[in-house]
Amino acid sequence: MIRVTDARHVRDFVVWVQFNDGTNGEVDLSDELYGQVFEPLQDPDFFVKFKVDPEVHTLTWPNGADFAPEFLHHKAAVAA
Repeated sequence: MIRVTDARHVRDFVVWVQFNDGTNGEVDLSDELYGQVFEPLQDPDFFVKFKVDPEVHTLTWPNGADFAPEFLHHKAAVAA
């Protein structure tokens, strides 16, 4: 099971993410911020308010938005 273990904001809508299998890398989410729950993340001041949720093991935002850890892992691996 893939889990996010650490994350940091890099720039704009890019986050550096580390996973429990040792994979890490930058993930650009700028093309993923559409739809009712993700549109608030288009505000850079709101985007940076993510955290790594210890229960769901992925990035979450105060409005309930999150991305599946497997999705983030794939994007990090492709970008590497």
